[in-house]
Amino acid sequence: MTAFRRSQDSEFSPRRRSLLLGGLGGVSTAALGTWGLSGTASADEPTGPAAESTSFDFDNGVFIRDLMPGFRPLHDTIAPMDVTVLHRFIHLSTTAWFDATAPYHPTAVGVHSRLGRRPTSEAATNRNKNIAALYAGLRVIEGVEPGRETAFRDLMTEIGLDPDDMSENRTSPIGIGNLAGKAVVAFARQDGMNQLGDLGRRYNGQPYQDYTGYQPVNSAFKLAYPSRWQPLLWTHNRRLGGGAGDLGIFTVQQFATPQMGRVKAHTYKSPSQFRLAPPHHTDVTRAKEYKRSADEVLAASAGLTDELKVKAEFFDNKILGLGLSAAAAAMAHEDELDFDGWVHLMFTNTVALYDALIAAWYQKTVYDAVRPWSAIRHVYGTAKVTAWGGPGKGTVNDIPANEWTSYLNLGDHPDYPSGSSTLYSAQAQAVRRFFDDDKLNLAHTLPAGMSLVEPKITPVRDVELRYTNWTEYVYDGSHSRVWGGVHFLPTVEKSVEFGAQFGDLAYEFVQRQVNGDVAS
Repeated sequence: MTAFRRSQDSEFSPRRRSLLLGGLGGVSTAALGTWGLSGTASADEPTGPAAESTSFDFDNGVFIRDLMPGFRPLHDTIAPMDVTVLHRFIHLSTTAWFDATAPYHPTAVGVHSRLGRRPTSEAATNRNKNIAALYAGLRVIEGVEPGRETAFRDLMTEIGLDPDDMSENRTSPIGIGNLAGKAVVAFARQDGMNQLGDLGRRYNGQPYQDYTGYQPVNSAFKLAYPSRWQPLLWTHNRRLGGGAGDLGIFTVQQFATPQMGRVKAHTYKSPSQFRLAPPHHTDVTRAKEYKRSADEVLAASAGLTDELKVKAEFFDNKILGLGLSAAAAAMAHEDELDFDGWVHLMFTNTVALYDALIAAWYQKTVYDAVRPWSAIRHVYGTAKVTAWGGPGKGTVNDIPANEWTSYLNLGDHPDYPSGSSTLYSAQAQAVRRFFDDDKLNLAHTLPAGMSLVEPKITPVRDVELRYTNWTEYVYDGSHSRVWGGVHFLPTVEKSVEFGAQFGDLAYEFVQRQVNGDVAS
């Protein structure tokens, strides 16, 4: 890992904080105005049904900074915990942005498309790059997230672009964007994630269905192998906050997308090449280590404060925890970033996350490790333990161990490694390398009573989280999994070490693409 040059911290202005923590719906011109963006349609502005209300400055604006923070079309259809599918969508869009803007860069080469080099004059402003990237992003949404493109089409129409323009003219930004986006979609359909549901089945396959043949060795009703993952029995449509769902109907967890470990990575050939020591701390034949791991989770559960609960929920929501941090680092370094800098930063960030995710999921299938929920029951059975007693009950001294539950919902995949801890570490290292410092400056406030787990109760008063550097962010992000009761302490510590290498690999990979140091 590189040594980092520390920079002086800076604060977010209210406008910048509003931008980073902005709304969940599609972007409107009113929202753009609220964010302080300016620019009106001119004679050579892109024409379209909403050209009169255009508020985006194509020449000087940066679509990632000025438009995307308020555009969250996935929120209504993808849960924040569906990390493999969610990040795949984000990563493919970011890859399309990189490929679509590469022709306007002096040396950059696209990953999935080689669309030539445009004259320097066409990159004199940000106009062509903004247009190319937006069209590329739309084609990815249409090809990878069908049914979710309406909000993005509305956004493009509102800023004066025609989403139905399917030109493939390599001399125009629209054509370049369309081609770049379609190339990414073509790759995605064969990347091993089974987007089309056609791998391993001839008939009636479902999108993203497992084709690896994974089967848990434990049932939801019996922990026959205490070192191995046990799927949980949940009420149907279980939700944070104690939502009842469909009463009387129960579901058994399924390992979410175990095929993620077989997806094609950018920075390595096979995830098997990365060593990760076995999880001895959950090896039931090592009784003292096994019990100590369970006790550490119980102690964290018993010690929950409002601040720790807020942190656990913040980092559990991957749209917040992972989504805001790279943008926060960018805003902390905004004087250093031009249009290309924004694109290259975000691409570096998502390559690190994506390749780390592949490696983490591969290792989850290798070790198939037990979660705290099962281990605590195995160690203590019906004996009384001290821990968090459930929404609104605080710390309780006499909880039967077989009735203990974690503060956060348990992920639907094995414990080791921690996917979240791996990703936070990979992301932090990638962005550190990009800026050559540890500076972050991320702020998030949860108002009183707005907890998802304990609504109207927690926190008692507003809690502000503030991270001035990546080191603090990774520590809290990883340990929040222990506070939330969903991972063991040794799991998150080893996962942080495991994840950092993917940040280094991602930075070096993207720099080769930017410099054109790739095979023709």
